[in-house]
Amino acid sequence: MPIEIRELHIKVSVSPPQGGDTSAGAASGGSAGSSASGGQEAIVAACVEKVMEILQNKTER
Repeated sequence: MPIEIRELHIKVSVSPPQGGDTSAGAASGGSAGSSASGGQEAIVAACVEKVMEILQNKTER
């Protein structure tokens, strides 16, 4: 008998990297925000692509 999961709760905690070179981000000023949003956009795009792939596989079944 298959088990169906109706709800899935995912909790994620994101924090800045510890140690390393923190002065480079502070020195670049406004460009640090734009590169961070570019990284976020890439992550969101990858997530959307994966969700669309899962939905397509679901409809093919």
